[in-house]
Amino acid sequence: MTMTRSSLALAGFLLTAAFTQAQTLSPETTANIDKLFEKWNRPDSPGCALGVYQNGQIAYEHGYGMANLNDDVTITPATVFHVASMSKQFTAASIILLAEQGKLSLDDDVHKYIPELPDFGEHITLRHLMHHTSGVRDQWALLGLAGWRYSQDLITDDDVMSVMIHQKALNFKPGEKFLYSNSGFTLLALVVKRVSGLSLREYTTKNIFEPLGMTHTHFRDDHEEVIKHDALGYEQDGERKPWRMNLTNFDTAGATSLHTTVEDLQLWDENFYHPRVGGPEFVKQMLEPGRLNNGKQQDYASGLSIGTYKGLPTVGHGGADAGYRSDIVRFPGQHFTVTALCNRADASPGSLTRQVADIVLAKLIKEPAAAPQKDAAKPTGVVALTAKQMQAIAGTYWKRDEDDYQRVVLKDGSLQLDFGGNEYHALKPFAESHFHIADVPWTDHMDLHFVAAAEGKPARLEQSWDGDKPDVYDGCGRSIPRRHSSPTSAAPM
Repeated sequence: MTMTRSSLALAGFLLTAAFTQAQTLSPETTANIDKLFEKWNRPDSPGCALGVYQNGQIAYEHGYGMANLNDDVTITPATVFHVASMSKQFTAASIILLAEQGKLSLDDDVHKYIPELPDFGEHITLRHLMHHTSGVRDQWALLGLAGWRYSQDLITDDDVMSVMIHQKALNFKPGEKFLYSNSGFTLLALVVKRVSGLSLREYTTKNIFEPLGMTHTHFRDDHEEVIKHDALGYEQDGERKPWRMNLTNFDTAGATSLHTTVEDLQLWDENFYHPRVGGPEFVKQMLEPGRLNNGKQQDYASGLSIGTYKGLPTVGHGGADAGYRSDIVRFPGQHFTVTALCNRADASPGSLTRQVADIVLAKLIKEPAAAPQKDAAKPTGVVALTAKQMQAIAGTYWKRDEDDYQRVVLKDGSLQLDFGGNEYHALKPFAESHFHIADVPWTDHMDLHFVAAAEGKPARLEQSWDGDKPDVYDGCGRSIPRRHSSPTSAAPM
């Protein structure tokens, strides 16, 4: 019997897609999980690798879709993915390990190790950098404004430093605010190198990945490196358009550039319950939330978001670069974690991991009570917007005092916030002219309020957290080029 190339590819896809480890979840449960990824589980589509961890073991793992459309390579639980900002927790872990070794203090000024960074007249600690409270401007925004083309031009550590050393000011006084900054983690990676004498890749491999047996995990600091079983990233300009590769082009690590698998991440996840690297004090420090100068506790620790989901405490982080999307969410009280690593730009792994949790933890989770309105004067009805109303909101909003801006686009029939790097998130209305960001859990406490132009004043965007005083961005049309960091400065990414 003669088989064509396409039939061989299909046969290989079906065999690999069926690959799973010995499972501890019921067939009914795994079937319901598989339905979440069903639309991508095809030989002509990129997809995701899924890992479900429970009580110290992999309870379910599966690959859906293709790792490489060029050569008909399927995704399996052993497929290696670029995981973008999920990388940050390992950079923070390296700093904490060096502190445990007595080689630095988290309260050291970063200038002690990186004297070429401008002084700014402020004390910027390593702790500030780890908690995104430093005020240091984001590297992707700076590089974009300087002319670098994200995922097209090669970006190195030296390139990042070349724009950072020419900054004249911070976004705010260190400790005054939370503002997600990828730059902080690039600086932390440089601190690791200067203190230990090893690159971040070398240090994490020696002190974290090898001790835990994470044999398919490392920081990629050479964009030309060949990585076995590595997934290619993809994007699509519309459902009926052909897939195009969208790959990272980085020789910079710390804020991003970790490559790993859902199987290896289980070993790291278990270290938070039974630490083999760092010990109990290390775990405690990793999970210690940041605090602002006014004493307010943040929802962010050391490269980890601290939150709740339907009444259950969670710890995790997401990531997005080029055609890659990733998320890990841990439910520590249930010794349960879900990880989704995807190679398609339209994936929302943060939503997928929580839908898996809905299935497995169905008896434990509950729908949260409706949050009380803090301002009784605010309208509470959600009104569907017309195309004309959405067009009026779409545009660029500028915060001049911090040299920062947000970009809202009308895409696929909905308003979406541009996170940079071809990543967009739909805006979800919860009151008239008030929006959350859909599928980004850490923005649940954020209110994006669009105010129409009136009496000679431009339209504006008011961004606030938990009812605090809003940051105001003035509307300025569409003249500013797209930036390449996550708006609201939070991502994941």
